[in-house]
Amino acid sequence: MTNRLSSVDRVYETLRDMAINFDFKPGERINESALTTKLGASRTPLREALNRLVAEGFLTLAKGQGFFCRPLEPVKVLELYQARCAIETEGIIRGIENASDEKIAELCDYLDEFEKTYFTCTDLAEVLQQDEEFHLRLTALSGNGELVRLLSNLNERIRYVRLINFRQIREQMEDGVDVDPSLPAHRKIVDAVKNRDTETAVKALRNHIERRSGETIELVRLAYSQLYVPSY
Repeated sequence: MTNRLSSVDRVYETLRDMAINFDFKPGERINESALTTKLGASRTPLREALNRLVAEGFLTLAKGQGFFCRPLEPVKVLELYQARCAIETEGIIRGIENASDEKIAELCDYLDEFEKTYFTCTDLAEVLQQDEEFHLRLTALSGNGELVRLLSNLNERIRYVRLINFRQIREQMEDGVDVDPSLPAHRKIVDAVKNRDTETAVKALRNHIERRSGETIELVRLAYSQLYVPSY
């Protein structure tokens, strides 16, 4: 049983990374036979892993047709941003109500460290990971593990599009365009949380997330160009 579970977990982790990064193209049918050979896995653990990824929203399953990569469409991406905003809003409200001063101070310390390397780090995947971590820590102030788990899933499902966005912003910044208000937004959010100012915190958080969600059509277009004509 242990070996079987470890086999499923190994296949699942590999396939999840592939799905997050759109190694499968949007809407592409998953070739199970090719994957069993590529991953050195038997059909049973592969199927279990694929079904788990369907349940988590990374793949879809069509009756009689098989498994497919999730679509990459503006309306779907917008729905994920809206869900993210709802979860983080609830998290920040609960966090202001429940978090200790010590926990809030730890979040402030994390932001201080994040700010030191935000503009100088050339590994944008790392910058994005730090940004996701900030938002997870912000939501974790609520003390609600389910909110954190849901946010982590949403982060993974929009990570590819957000990475494209980060690259776009960095290129514009290198051209001298001031287009990235992320750090001031993070600071405004944290200051409001520290002051237990729910109204200001929620407004700042919503503005921060919704500003990005409003760019979904262009971001999806860029994501497709990256997937089919890679330039990075």
